[in-house]
Amino acid sequence: MTTHDLLDAAGYVFVCPENLASISGEMKEMFDTHYYAVLGKIEGRPYASIIAAGSDGEGAQRQLDRIATGWRLKRVADPKVVNFGAQKAEEIWAEKTVPPQIERECEELGLSISEGISLGVF
Repeated sequence: MTTHDLLDAAGYVFVCPENLASISGEMKEMFDTHYYAVLGKIEGRPYASIIAAGSDGEGAQRQLDRIATGWRLKRVADPKVVNFGAQKAEEIWAEKTVPPQIERECEELGLSISEGISLGVF
């Protein structure tokens, strides 16, 4: 991901796991690296989010929404939280399999954002 990629995008679907009630380190690094370079240049663009969580995903969602608010992005879909219910160490570290229905819902979210952009809805 580069600053140029963010500037060229017409909208965004941010996808990450929640780690200790926050967005993942990689997602945080992306925001830290590019935040000021695109500040004031992407205002009003649509965004959505998908958070993979062990419980509720609310901490990561709040953090992501605060960043998007700073960029003045426009949320165009309800937050999507995929809850894996992983609470014990062995569950947290275990490989996760996303159920096909959830995969379809996430794919539909991306397609609807793309379609909304292409139709000028957002």
